[in-house]
Amino acid sequence: MPIAQNPLSVEVTLPREDVALLKVEGYLDVDTATEFQHHLANQLHHGRRHFLLDLSEVPFMDSSGMNIILRVYQEARDLPGSVHIISPPPAVRRVLDLTGVSITVPVSQSVDEALSRVDAHPEGPQVPGA
Repeated sequence: MPIAQNPLSVEVTLPREDVALLKVEGYLDVDTATEFQHHLANQLHHGRRHFLLDLSEVPFMDSSGMNIILRVYQEARDLPGSVHIISPPPAVRRVLDLTGVSITVPVSQSVDEALSRVDAHPEGPQVPGA
């Protein structure tokens, strides 16, 4: 069985009981998106409501990765909860900006900044008109 060219590594830590920090390393693409989705689904299953996605070590992300981020954003919002992207490299940030994902999902420069945003809105983001 061939080994993936660009394996994905996801390290999950729990800064708080309802907050999952997922540090993602590697390409987040069609070949690795399912693994990323499994980690997120597992955290949802265990009652996490807030997701901090550290993408600082993701050199490339395609639409598969973006779709999973948007899907978990929808699920977290319904809990209510939140999703925060942390430190995306320039290439990934550009994709997030061009597709409008960075307008919907907050982008922070650090874990502390993202946790501050969670503290500011513990019941999830305020949706205009909701």
